[in-house]
This record gives sequence, structure tokens and C-alpha cells, in this order.
Amino acid sequence: MSFFKKLFTKSQAAPFDSHALLQALGVGYETDTNITVTPESAMRCCTVFSCIRVLAESVGQLPLNYFVQQGEKRVKATGSRLYHLLKLSPNSYMTSQELWELCITHLCLRGNFYAYKNTVKGELRELLPLNPDNVEPKLLDDYTLVYDVTFANGSRDILTADQVFHVKGFSVDGIKGVSPISYARNAIGLGLATEKHGAKLFSNGARPGGILSTDQTLNDDVVKRVKQSWDDQYQGLDNAHKVAILEAGLKWVSVGMTSDDAQFLETRKYQRSEICGLFRVPPHMVGDLEKATFSNIEHQAQEFVVNALVPYLTRIEQRIQVSLIPEAKRASHFAKFNVNSLLRGDMKSRAEFYTKLQQTGSLSPNEIRALEDLDPRDGGDIYLTPMNMLINGKEPEKNETN
Repeated sequence: MSFFKKLFTKSQAAPFDSHALLQALGVGYETDTNITVTPESAMRCCTVFSCIRVLAESVGQLPLNYFVQQGEKRVKATGSRLYHLLKLSPNSYMTSQELWELCITHLCLRGNFYAYKNTVKGELRELLPLNPDNVEPKLLDDYTLVYDVTFANGSRDILTADQVFHVKGFSVDGIKGVSPISYARNAIGLGLATEKHGAKLFSNGARPGGILSTDQTLNDDVVKRVKQSWDDQYQGLDNAHKVAILEAGLKWVSVGMTSDDAQFLETRKYQRSEICGLFRVPPHMVGDLEKATFSNIEHQAQEFVVNALVPYLTRIEQRIQVSLIPEAKRASHFAKFNVNSLLRGDMKSRAEFYTKLQQTGSLSPNEIRALEDLDPRDGGDIYLTPMNMLINGKEPEKNETN
């Protein structure tokens, strides 16, 4: 059976390895809140979903270029098939943006991104993403790295490192990245628990539980009927704040703490902050503007690029270098993400920055226009030299007079 048939064919009775079986049964990482956390359930936590989406879309929007070094200059290798694969479309059903968004999502949830390298006569033609739950990297006794892959139709195969594009997240063994979800399961579990508590609270009309008491003796049937009647009349958001009418000596006694007493909102804020710290995403980027100001929000955005995005970008760039670029070209060819668009700052700051670079002769007008995605203009390739700046020991040139 060909690789592609294995990859895309579905089976009604596919065998599972232990990890896949746990995922299929809904058994993931146990937490102290008694909530089982899996990559899928973690995404149901609003903060986790928002953080991963911010990271994935931030990387997905960045231009990824493939360069060849020619002396002191680097030139885009537009004639290379790898250039189009990385920048435009890695396969027949995905764009480059979609591939790198998926890559970051897999790294955030499972710590690893795998893609099968489809080659024809030694030339890379496609990158086909694999389910991380169905791939297990193994280091053999001779230090050869192989990948045990379970395909969609249930069959298994051993692929060599030359056949798999593997981007690892933070790792403790150098072979496989660790899942952030597994290590932070308690924080995420508590986040899910507070969301569930809030939903339950409001499903009961934002009121705690209570006791209906009476001095009379009631049999089981009457107790069930009274409880059902009470729930029908007063439970749920639609029935919140209705006036309760009690008869036959019934009394309502509220028990338990209110949301304010339990500091419910503070707990949710803390969990949101803790999860943002896990992914290194500034809280304002997931909608928490409580501590954001006009003076610090730009600085936080720059920190996000440096501390959150650059590590992911470096992992991808280096893996491209050693896994996708032929060995004979690695000394002269390289792939690079362009993060300038995320570090531009506001219009006023950019104008002042460009002015200084032009006045010191560091950039020409056309180079500045290129950074702003503008077309070059005639005469814009001139570099200015300030009159008050000379090479040490060199006399200034005197203007000739008639």
C-alpha cells in the first residue's frame, strides 16, 4: 500500500497505541481538580484557545523567505522549488500560513510538529502534516533517529529522519518535545473548573443552592414533587430573581457562599494570568486590558515578539536548515522569517527612526520605502553623508571656486 493511501484512507477498526487509545477514550492528564485535561479539552478553556490562536496567527502572518548568500548580499532564491513551498503552498490543500499556524498549534498543545516529506527523484515536492498523537520518535542503539507512524487506516510504518520534518518544542531528552498541556495541567484544569463553576452558577440563576424546610413530615413522593416543582419554577437564567411563593409551611434557607465571597472573579483573573504566562502571551492580547496602558502596551508587544515568537521562529528556521535544504546548499542557502512588520511601532516613532538612519547614511530613501512596502523612486538610491562627520585624520574637501 502506498504512503498516500495510508495517509488519507480511513478505517472502521484502526488499532490504537496506548497514547492514542487514552485520547480516544477521553483519558488525558489527571489534575487535582478531578478534571481530566487533554489537548482537545484544553482548547475549550477560553484563555488557552486565545493564547494559542494569538501565537499561531502571529507566526502564520509573517513572510518566510528563502535566501541564497551571494558575497555580502543575500538574494531571494525565487527560482527554487523550496522557495515556493515555504512561502506560498507546502502541499495541494494548504497555504503557507495554514501550515505554520498548524505547526504552532501542535507545538503549543503537544510539543511536536511532524510532516511527511514527499520527494520525487530526491527533490522535495510537498510537506504533509501528520497527527502528533500517531507519531513516536525513537533513537536506536546506533543513534539513528526513526519515527514509528500509525496511519489513518491503522497500518504502521517506520520512517527515517530523512522522511520526516520534525519541529520539536522544549525538550528534556533532545528527541521529543514535551507537551506544555501535560506540565501545566493543574493550571489549565483549574481554569476549566472555574469556567464550569461560572456556567453552573448562572444556569441556576446566579444563586447558590439552598434548603426547603418544613416542620411537617413529608414522604419521598412529596419531597420529589416539591423539588421538581421548585426547579421548574425558579431554576435557570430565565427564572432568575423571580419571587418565590411558598405554602404549606415551607421555608427557603440559602446555603453556601456567593461568588463574591468565594472571590470567584479574582480566581478567574489569576488563572487567566497564569495561563498567559505559560504561553508568554501578554494579557492584553487575549482581551485583558486591566493593566494595559498606552505607554506600556507597545513595549509588551515587542516583548511578545522577542520572548514568545522568536524561540518558535528559530526552531522552525533551524529545522528547515538541517531537514529541508540539501546538505550541499546549507552553507549558502537559508530560510528567514521577517518580523519587521511586528516591530515597526507607531507612525511617529518610525518616521523619527527612518530620518536618523537616512541622515547618518545608513539607509537610502529607496531602502526605507522598501521597508514600508512602497515602490522605489528615481534618485532614491543615494546615501547621504553629514557634513560634520568625517573619517578620522582626513581633511574636508574644499569647494572649487572660479
